Amino acid sequence: MMSTLPLNSRNGGDDRLGRRVQAARDCAFVGRAEELELFRSALRGDPSAGAVLYLHGPGGVGKSMLLRRLAAEAEAAGRVVVEIDGRMVDPTPVAFEAQAHPAPAQERVVLVIDSFERCQGLEGWLRERFLPRMAAGAIVVIAGREPPDDNWTSDPGWAGLLQVAPLREFAPLEAVALLQARGVPAAVHEAVLAFTGGNPLALTLAAAVTVDHATAAAAWTPSHDVVQTLLRQLVGEVPSAMHQRALQVCAHVRVTSEALLRAVLGEDGWRLFDWLRCLPFMESSGQGVFPHDAVRESLEADLRWRDADGYEALHRRLHLHFLQRVRAAPEAEISAAVGELLYVHRADGYNSEVHTWQGGGEVHEDVLEAADHAVVLRLVAEAEGEASARIARYWLDRQPEAFRVYRSTQSGQIIACFAWLRCEDPTGEEVDPVVSAAWAHARTTAPLQAGRYLAVERFAVHPARYQRPSPVMDLMQWRILGEIFRSEQLSWSFFVKRDDGFWNRHLVDVDIPPIAARPHVGPHSYALFAHDWHANPPVAWAELRMRRMFAESQARAEFSVLSRPEFDAAVRDALRAVRQPHGLDRNPLRGSRFVGERDLAEVLASAVEDLLAERGGEKYHRAVRATYWSGAPTQEAAAARLGLPFSTYRRHLTRGVERLCEVLWRRELYGG
Repeated sequence: MMSTLPLNSRNGGDDRLGRRVQAARDCAFVGRAEELELFRSALRGDPSAGAVLYLHGPGGVGKSMLLRRLAAEAEAAGRVVVEIDGRMVDPTPVAFEAQAHPAPAQERVVLVIDSFERCQGLEGWLRERFLPRMAAGAIVVIAGREPPDDNWTSDPGWAGLLQVAPLREFAPLEAVALLQARGVPAAVHEAVLAFTGGNPLALTLAAAVTVDHATAAAAWTPSHDVVQTLLRQLVGEVPSAMHQRALQVCAHVRVTSEALLRAVLGEDGWRLFDWLRCLPFMESSGQGVFPHDAVRESLEADLRWRDADGYEALHRRLHLHFLQRVRAAPEAEISAAVGELLYVHRADGYNSEVHTWQGGGEVHEDVLEAADHAVVLRLVAEAEGEASARIARYWLDRQPEAFRVYRSTQSGQIIACFAWLRCEDPTGEEVDPVVSAAWAHARTTAPLQAGRYLAVERFAVHPARYQRPSPVMDLMQWRILGEIFRSEQLSWSFFVKRDDGFWNRHLVDVDIPPIAARPHVGPHSYALFAHDWHANPPVAWAELRMRRMFAESQARAEFSVLSRPEFDAAVRDALRAVRQPHGLDRNPLRGSRFVGERDLAEVLASAVEDLLAERGGEKYHRAVRATYWSGAPTQEAAAARLGLPFSTYRRHLTRGVERLCEVLWRRELYGG
């Protein structure tokens, strides 16, 4: 909990530094008139105003700046303001309650919750248990990247109390006002607006560069030089080479802690950490600090561009650090340690497609208790059928310690499970066709030596999103990899997946190919992906993955002209211009590998059609087509044509464009 500074100090003689900071924020604040009026209406106590204002929008759209403004206005109105930052609170009800104290007991409190996506798993608990205890005169403002779930709007109890406001990019006049407020010369406005597309964070970062580059005028583009200048403007003069290295570490890992800097860079880690946390683009969480997404990719691209060898050396050092953490972590921390290791390798192959790193506290791993057996069997039956459930009962009786369960933070109920069977002898072959196939493959390929065992992933079920990337699947895969890296006697491992081909590309890419057998259990056939860890131990396997990744990166360098942020920006620019005559003539994608000699508009249209082949891709395809190809004058009109609530339409559009960028980037790197 922290207090906010008043918009207009009640003490006219107050000349504290905080007063000057707030005054500067007031001068720089532009736009958001509708959202401000919604909040002011609630402050006035208007009968039609909602008690809960839910703001949502993508990263960099200005949610935190708006919240600071709302908190200041609430303080000026004499309200008690309690602020919670989702990045700074553990995503558990107990931790949230502690941070929110004493909000529930205050009649005129304004509770402000920022970065809610970091604790999105608490949404149901917040709605059903916490908020109903707030006083009748309280106001709650929630801001996050995800829109509220449908349970808010479908509940008649919340219908008149909830106001949902999606935050969009600035309109042209608002964007110009922001640039003017920051002193950007008018001659540069058009070029900056073309680069940023109205994103407030990008506008702010670009403004920091262009104020001192007025002579660039219309030639201003986000080149490597601009990125480097932008970073220099944001960071200032980097004090030393060690500070530069700390900045690179922060961009490369998911979260940077003082302990990590000390382990990787030496005893000055605490000084480097204090420096990092004061940088203007740095955000904080309970585990450490991290740069905003838009800045992280620029930092990464900058290091790769000017020091490929240094980038590789840093990657190796961080890999070894996190690998040691995995091998030494307490039992309860294994999955989290593997998640940090894999984030370092997110650019390797298809890792970014099969791991989300987006748990947000909505689910946690737990040990199996005897009372949980019936729930596990029900989940297996629901996802795989009764025949599979009968086999699960057999293994529950013999290896209950092999099972892990995953509980919803909101309800405490088990929503998923899996087993990592340790098989030292062929027991169970006659009962489980999958285990029988694993033993048959091991015998004919490389029989187990004395004292060693094989392990089989079984019953990895999450009925809501069966064997597809999700926070639950993240935890399952991380647990398995942790067990593999920590074992000394493991000979073979077998990943068991529904035989639908979804995992083939990723697992083959990491040298875990499918075996020939396709055992059936009930109506379903299963693919077993095998690796001989005796012949190729985990540490050597990981080292080989690194060597391949850097070799492929070097081979791709001649094709990849754009960094990933530049590439995604070019895709979005192309979509906005696809129906305009000559609108794509200057788009940098025209010189990309995946376009070649073809027409860019046709390539984009074909890629959008390919979304239909993905699971759930139809809704993304419809949103993208309606927005950019149907001629709808506004996004609201596109949503109306589709017959969708605007929040649902925006969610589909955002995900559809993200998937389109991912597909085209993959083609740019690998062809095809």
